Amino acid sequence: MMGKLVVAAGAAVLCGAVAVPFAAAQESKSAPLAKQLAQALDAAKIESIAAADPSTGGFVAAIYIPGTQLLVVSGAFDKPDLGTHRISKGEYRDLYMDLQGASKAGTRCFAMDVSANGLSVKAADAADSWEQANKTISFDGWRKAKMSEEDYIKAYVQADELYARFLTLLLAQTKPKTAN
Repeated sequence: MMGKLVVAAGAAVLCGAVAVPFAAAQESKSAPLAKQLAQALDAAKIESIAAADPSTGGFVAAIYIPGTQLLVVSGAFDKPDLGTHRISKGEYRDLYMDLQGASKAGTRCFAMDVSANGLSVKAADAADSWEQANKTISFDGWRKAKMSEEDYIKAYVQADELYARFLTLLLAQTKPKTAN
């Protein structure tokens, strides 16, 4: 009887160890930020926004389709003045397009956030997707992605963290500027 209890306890620990990463991945860091950004864009009645990314020297830009999706792209340019100029002129949609097509090789990341509610580890209907380093993953389940569950969760967590950072930069851009 004691042996069965030890085996059962060991199995519970193993199951718990497997469930924890998946449960942690379901707690999206990007979800509250995407919702806040969508609300801010709705309130301002604008459908595009962009910001500099001081940690990389690049830029991030978003196109918001109200109630439908949030498309966010980041990247760097060989000549950063292009991004700085676009932001200073409020040419956010143009910067978005520039980042999609003319960003420096290897620097572009792209999120397609269906419903503008943050990246979801597994979609109920349409799947969110993430592109980085010319690799795209749709978050519609690890089997469909043809990955191990561990690799799928790791990819999701990394994408969600980076996406949350991009959303934070964009949210800061929506705040009123104060004079120094």
